[in-house]
Amino acid sequence: MIRVGILVFPLVQQLDVTGPYEVFASLPETAVVLVAATGDPVASATGLVLTPNVTFSECPALDVICVPGGAGINALLRDAATLDFVRLQAASCRYVTAVCTGALVLGAAGLLRGKRATTHWAAHDLLASFGAIPVRARVVRDGTLFTGGGVTAGIDFALTLAAEMAGRAAAEAIQLSLEYAPAPPFDAGSPETAPAAVVAAVRARGARARAEREAWAAEFAGAVERP
Repeated sequence: MIRVGILVFPLVQQLDVTGPYEVFASLPETAVVLVAATGDPVASATGLVLTPNVTFSECPALDVICVPGGAGINALLRDAATLDFVRLQAASCRYVTAVCTGALVLGAAGLLRGKRATTHWAAHDLLASFGAIPVRARVVRDGTLFTGGGVTAGIDFALTLAAEMAGRAAAEAIQLSLEYAPAPPFDAGSPETAPAAVVAAVRARGARARAEREAWAAEFAGAVERP
């Protein structure tokens, strides 16, 4: 039995959780659990309420740990209990993974140093502050570390890891069952293709969270550099 644990926390981006969950839960002989600091339900950034299956203290050793992103990661970057849990599981996991800005949590836990990684475009430049080698791609693998880009890339990441764990045919069967064949109505899925006014509006909405992440990334990088 493969054990997959997906971290959940207040203001998590729900699709970062539910996209990979759908893929992993479709794998044979795989158990997927939502893991949180407590057993209390948590509200995602868009209001969907998620109920953890296990707490940090109850969680067994995982084969895969997945850290999603969202507005709530800002609090996690300084949360010792969360970072300790991630480090503990990462020490014995087969695969350490993140989706979107969850990669910054791996970084704060010290797990990205010298590793190739990706994250949401609006936080991509912060990866270097955590010692990572930033790569612009939907899915990036560095050994047993897998990271996915922003939000919807979590499905791509999960299918990639599913193929690694169960074979390409199994992953393709899941993709077909989900009818995952993206054909978006607009070519606005990246800052390179979206209209400039749209990019500016999205950046403005995320400016406060971005400033907090910049400050913590700079503090983290400074702490590493100090003898």
